[in-house]
Amino acid sequence: MRVSSLTERPGPDPPPGVFCQDVHELLVFVAAMIAGGINSVAGGGSLVSFPTLIWLGVPPITANATNKAAIWLGTLGSVWGYRRELRGVDPRVYALVVPSVIGGIGGAVLLYRTPPVVFDVLVPVLVLFSTCLFMAQEPLQRRFNLSAAHAARSHWLSWTMAFQLVVALYGGYFGAGIGILMLAALSLMGHTDIHRMNGLKNLLATCINGVSATYFVYAGLVIWSDAFVMALGAVVGGVAGASLARRIGRTAVQRTVVVVGFVMALALMARL
Repeated sequence: MRVSSLTERPGPDPPPGVFCQDVHELLVFVAAMIAGGINSVAGGGSLVSFPTLIWLGVPPITANATNKAAIWLGTLGSVWGYRRELRGVDPRVYALVVPSVIGGIGGAVLLYRTPPVVFDVLVPVLVLFSTCLFMAQEPLQRRFNLSAAHAARSHWLSWTMAFQLVVALYGGYFGAGIGILMLAALSLMGHTDIHRMNGLKNLLATCINGVSATYFVYAGLVIWSDAFVMALGAVVGGVAGASLARRIGRTAVQRTVVVVGFVMALALMARL
């Protein structure tokens, strides 16, 4: 059964596809594993897993919902992988969970009811801007002295709450690039440890993807046969990605974030 519009609720059937079931499951597992690893380091893994589902014959809206339901478990695995870095984090940062949950469910409803034309145009610009912002994080921190004062962090937390709501709305709607956006926001709050920032980013992404995936399940848009296989791959990739990030070091991870950001922006522009 093909979902022809966002207002239809019947559950989708698995696509017939060109490949036999074993090859189909292997491909979605590998794609999800790579996506989970990318998400644990810089975000943007959906640009691997989501197109793979479409290539295998899944309709775009159904592919988006299935990908969301599966990949959020990978971000949960990434949070576990970064558990050491999350110890000792300023408790005020956890206030960002609130706009993450609100925005995540709001974005899911928006996807279910609104054509994606406007977001398709805005997303490449947002990802490109946030990547450039992330590249400039150290000069900006020196210029505004964001990491020096308690008051400065409090000031930026209030602005970041509003920014996180916008990011979460987009995250619930589609999600590619939310990691880059959140890393840029955390850098402006004065965070400089890329591994701790990745842990926080993964925690917030888990909240966003969890509530939006729950809505997609309710809407009947998830292909469970693909979602279960992808979830396993995403968890494996997420935990392994956190371990790899520690070994390759801060500079390499930062460069990976920048490269992934520019690649995502170009890929999204190519879709227009």
